Amino acid sequence: MQSSEDIIEKTKIFVKKELENAEGGHDWFHILRVYKNALLIAKNEDVDSLVVGLGALLHDIADSKFHNGDDSIGPKIARQFLFNNNVDSKVIEHVVNIINHISFKGGNVTQTFSSSELDVVQDADRLDALGAIGIARTFNYGGFKNRKLFDPSVKVNLKMTKEQYKSSTAPTINHFYEKLLLLKDRMNTRTGKKIALERHQFMEQFLDQFYAEWDGKK
Repeated sequence: MQSSEDIIEKTKIFVKKELENAEGGHDWFHILRVYKNALLIAKNEDVDSLVVGLGALLHDIADSKFHNGDDSIGPKIARQFLFNNNVDSKVIEHVVNIINHISFKGGNVTQTFSSSELDVVQDADRLDALGAIGIARTFNYGGFKNRKLFDPSVKVNLKMTKEQYKSSTAPTINHFYEKLLLLKDRMNTRTGKKIALERHQFMEQFLDQFYAEWDGKK
């Protein structure tokens, strides 16, 4: 029977290969950052480290944004990979549940699954959407989708359904208000909340500078 360390290493190799051509904000380096964040947060939580590690490594194996909005592909790929590597069925189900429930889907979606492991991986993923990295990823994705940086005539919408959120073509700056600045108050763990606050404040400073430059004041 293979050890937890062996399956983690196999998973890293698999994910790195699967995402070698991914968009820069959702590539292997995003996965690696989330994995490291998850390990950091897990130190202060009572969790199954194997479930946390696998959940972090496989959480974006097939992000629905790049698969015509299909949320089912990622969980299917992860399940098959873990099954092929003889991972315990309970671990597989837990990891698949994490993948199914980790994502931010707009302001009106209620989460229907909960676990301490999901809390850790979700916080780790959300941290990568905050701070300097979060800003870089947001504009990288906006460029990938050919979106405007900012358009004062396009108002922020905090009442989008899941479908509206997924299909939104709003300027990149709107995304700060429709997702990123909401994350600080949605963190689950003490460590996640502490780091999120620091990164949130950095983003607020960035927005202040952005608007000052946009208006020709600096």
